[in-house]
Amino acid sequence: MNEVFEGIGYPALAQAMRDVVLDATVHVPPRQVLDLPEAGKLLVMPATNGQWAMTKVITFVPANAQRGLPAIQGQVLLQSAQDGRLCMTLDGPRVTARRTAAVSLLAAQTLAPGRRGPLLIIGAGVQGRSHLEAFVQGADVTECWIHSRRAASAQALVEVALALGKPAQVVHDLPVALAKSQFVVTSTSAQTVVARHRPHPQAFVAAVGAFTPHMVEWDAAVCRWAAQVGTLVVDTRDADHEAGDFLQAGLDVAAMPSLADVLSHSPHWAQRPVPNGELVFFKNCGWAGWDLAAACATAAQTTAPSRQGR
Repeated sequence: MNEVFEGIGYPALAQAMRDVVLDATVHVPPRQVLDLPEAGKLLVMPATNGQWAMTKVITFVPANAQRGLPAIQGQVLLQSAQDGRLCMTLDGPRVTARRTAAVSLLAAQTLAPGRRGPLLIIGAGVQGRSHLEAFVQGADVTECWIHSRRAASAQALVEVALALGKPAQVVHDLPVALAKSQFVVTSTSAQTVVARHRPHPQAFVAAVGAFTPHMVEWDAAVCRWAAQVGTLVVDTRDADHEAGDFLQAGLDVAAMPSLADVLSHSPHWAQRPVPNGELVFFKNCGWAGWDLAAACATAAQTTAPSRQGR
């Protein structure tokens, strides 16, 4: 099943994310987050849509980087909602990485249509790679710039971009790179502020690393400036109490539109001016519905050959 999931392209995954956020049958309770030693977290994330029951159980341990281990580990379980049978298991870290990047891509396609230019990735880990692959596949990226405190990781991600056919380089002058990038993704472990300078005033920014109120990647002053000059959007209403970058900047996250508001043209979004070239700052915190979408897309792929053979 993991091979089937890996074979789904990012534009198709982004469409699956769009479908699930607009599906009225989807039910997602608040995820459970328990503290572990060394700033680690245990996350339990269930979701259902009437046909399927999905549960993701993962751990996030930032200190694993020093151990040579993945920071995120765990499994995604997909069961029949009718009889409870376990139908599929997927690798939790890969689902998390790819579905998160697909959501960022969906936001970029929805809120930043027609933009073309360099992609800046800050943080060259698993999420950095998945976002690079997603944006190269589904956005109008001209070249890729990589910034990381680990030189070897940055160079490895440059090699990935080159293999995908995009010019790429490691960048050290982060303020200059931010000022010139049309697409910016911050995908660090979010244990401290890494982005202290303003992005391009017409950029699309996906802030990915911080998924609890105490985690942060972006300087508070930059977030407040972005709220004044651009449009701030969150992935779901769970961000109201999880969007560390915005919460620590003292911003009213509950007043911000969610991606569902944008896609459904809800009154919460319709009363706002549509972004027309100005800065869009998208906060991607995570939601079990995205994992459900990834699992359902994989299940659909496994049944496709039998339907075609009839």
